[in-house]
Amino acid sequence: MSTAVSPLAPNDFPEMPAIAGVKLAAASAGIRYKGRTDLLLAVMDSGTAVAGVFTKSKCPSAPVEWCRAKLGRGEARALVVNSGNANAFTGNTGRQATKLTAEIAAKALRCKPAEVFLASTGVIGEPLDATKFDGVLATLAEQAAPGEWMNAAKAIMTTDTFPKVATATVKLGKAKVTINGVAKGAGMIAPDMATLLAFVFTDAPITAGALQSLLKDGVEDTFNAVTIDGDTSTSDTLLAFATGAAAANGAPKISRAGDPRLKAFTRSLRDVLADLAEQVARDGEGARKLVEIIVEGAVSKSSARKIAMSVANSPLVKTAIGGEDANWGRVVMAVGKAGEPANRDKLSIWFNGIRVAKSGARDPCYDEAEVSNAMKNPKIQIKIALGLGKGRDRVLTCDLTKEYVAINGDYRS
Repeated sequence: MSTAVSPLAPNDFPEMPAIAGVKLAAASAGIRYKGRTDLLLAVMDSGTAVAGVFTKSKCPSAPVEWCRAKLGRGEARALVVNSGNANAFTGNTGRQATKLTAEIAAKALRCKPAEVFLASTGVIGEPLDATKFDGVLATLAEQAAPGEWMNAAKAIMTTDTFPKVATATVKLGKAKVTINGVAKGAGMIAPDMATLLAFVFTDAPITAGALQSLLKDGVEDTFNAVTIDGDTSTSDTLLAFATGAAAANGAPKISRAGDPRLKAFTRSLRDVLADLAEQVARDGEGARKLVEIIVEGAVSKSSARKIAMSVANSPLVKTAIGGEDANWGRVVMAVGKAGEPANRDKLSIWFNGIRVAKSGARDPCYDEAEVSNAMKNPKIQIKIALGLGKGRDRVLTCDLTKEYVAINGDYRS
């Protein structure tokens, strides 16, 4: 984990309220990091609904496979997350580790192993010694308390430089419900479902099926619209838990994602996901610039997304931004290589609101000094107008710096 906090980190963190039916605790199990917590236990009341989306990697981690197999039950009592070891590419040893972890947690909480959900993050290819959780999880089960959100977020960090938390309070029926989220992620991020590790909790009484639909829709323009380096992790997991405790305060039980009473809740859930996703982009390994890429005038939204991702994942674009160089020629390159409909002679490009290219050529009013000064800002917006249709999309990324190479050059060793 980097010791220097990203210059793009939030200036302050929100107060994270307790959520009825959720208790949290964190501890050090000695997985990889010394002198810091690396194990999180979240304990949920009986009847808690669960939903999840996972990596589309063809080489998923053992915890991802475990969660996928258990998700159909729709119920959860516990979440166990460790950092320092991804338990990925670990063969049968990894599968045995997930089974043992779930059994240890289930024993501590007097629930079924199938009600325990798991996530791991860290080094790939190293066996995870789940025996280290024996005793520690029992202690955490006793210590678990409401409101320990910041400690939970810190326990799941790897190369992150700051904990990532977000919260929202919204009306469901006549009752107030809360949505809290924590996430981790700074590298190996080009999500293809959700991203990295992220966990959302609410006291809203929503069934697992409805929650699954909300989550699947919610990630598309939030976590799925973020990239740091173009690499999709083996371990990407986003889980959502709904305890239903707000029913005691009059919140209606929701069984359909399309229920009109869910409109405000759906917006707030998306806001929490979007907040966490932006924090991930702000904490990109070695990042000094938050980069927003807007593509408009594409033939479709999906075409705009592919073009935006082509720009966002271009090392040449990202290093130019890192060097505060308004090299719009590299943007043209990335648009052209995306394989999507584009007309060079209709293309226009803006950097932080300053048009640098118009209709396939340099803008006649281009001022190098003005644009260079704009590139010194900590947030850079690149807008691309294709002039072909009504398709529009937006993605977030960061610049590419020497520190990214340094962090990843010796990550395993």
